[in-house]
Amino acid sequence: MFSKILIANRGEIALRIIRACRDLDVKTVAVYSEADRDSLHVRFADEAVCIGPATATLSYLDPKRIIAAAEITNADAIHPGYGFLAENADFAEICRSCDITFIGPTPSMIRRMGDKGVAKKMMREAGIPVIPGSEGVVDKIDEAISVAAEFGYPVLVKAVAGGGGKGMRLCRDEAGLRKGFQMARTEAEMAFSNGDVYIEKVVANPHHVEIQLMGDSFGNIVHFGERDCTVQRRHQKLIEETPSPLLDAELRGIMGRTAVRGASTINYLGAGTMEFLVDNEHNFYFMEMNTRIQVEHPVSEMATDTDLVMEQILMAAGEKLSYKQEDIIVDWHAIECRINAEDPTKDFRPAPGQIKAIHIPGGNGVRVDTAAYAGYVITPFYDSMIAKLLVRAKTRNEAIKKMLNALDEFVIEGIPTTVDYQKKILSHPDFISGNFDTSFIEKITEEDKQRSKTTG
Repeated sequence: MFSKILIANRGEIALRIIRACRDLDVKTVAVYSEADRDSLHVRFADEAVCIGPATATLSYLDPKRIIAAAEITNADAIHPGYGFLAENADFAEICRSCDITFIGPTPSMIRRMGDKGVAKKMMREAGIPVIPGSEGVVDKIDEAISVAAEFGYPVLVKAVAGGGGKGMRLCRDEAGLRKGFQMARTEAEMAFSNGDVYIEKVVANPHHVEIQLMGDSFGNIVHFGERDCTVQRRHQKLIEETPSPLLDAELRGIMGRTAVRGASTINYLGAGTMEFLVDNEHNFYFMEMNTRIQVEHPVSEMATDTDLVMEQILMAAGEKLSYKQEDIIVDWHAIECRINAEDPTKDFRPAPGQIKAIHIPGGNGVRVDTAAYAGYVITPFYDSMIAKLLVRAKTRNEAIKKMLNALDEFVIEGIPTTVDYQKKILSHPDFISGNFDTSFIEKITEEDKQRSKTTG
């Protein structure tokens, strides 16, 4: 086991990793930018190193600063969390060259699965259904138009690197494609230093379902069930739950085995997620694989009574999986709501500022992952997420009710938040019935507009 792990991240995920390390009796090193000097991960780590100014490219995204911090503190491993350098194959390579363990898959795995065009080709060759689209990177608009003509509109222009909806444009016709193609390339270049994009056919009215995976260095790979991430706004997930209200037992089993087969093609190591779109006829299509722990991993932890971050560390340390597939049972229905510092009345504009007061909900089956506290400042430099609120119960209806009660208890004063908007989603008849798809938030927005016209 490692003696000391440096956490190359911030906020709630840094705290989450610190807790797992404490359970393993492993010392921790926090790194922080000048903007995060008063953050909780700095306080609760065994050591802390300032790595630069607030700008992420000069701190959390600078491999040299991260490696220097690891070397001066004698850390023998680095956990990247999610975002920042988590899926940066070059950084993983640098860690290896410095004799520091990167807690994640190998650089080769990150490169192959991180290039969405390459990943789709590999999955197609493995017999896994993929969304129709270009065979690889599309460099010119004429080629993009040709691909779209072959599969029909609407299409998505998608960046081969990164995630979070960046470098992605929905194009409903050729005019939209001509405009969206260059916009996606420019945004991808700015966000990921890689402007490559590919074209993908839009699957009508889908659910977004992902399978949580874990692999060891002995060739064993298991899945921890699915997470339904369908409720999204601008390709950013708002609510995640398991089990999915769309899947039945047969399809759940098929998708789990398919995800394991896909990961097995590269003998996947560590935590990862295989993402699919599922249509109303229960056809499912591979989208991409995330080679890291994800924001919503606690949903699977709550439903299966497991610690995925601890398992991830153990896998990186060369341990063998302690689970067989039959050992992993989804005993609970779990839901996660992301609470962001955003103003829903102003098109969800980020709302940085100081939290004047905060009350965290609690009770049986309630979990809150957060680094916020009274007086904490949400800065404009990073993601606007304040907390992840999770609940679990024996049935979906019970979980929804528990989540609504927890949201009622969640008090954050001083800045606008999405707490009330989450309550609106959870209370909507279509969410309660499971009758929704990835356009659900747009539907709610349109309903609000029509209601405003009527009452106005």
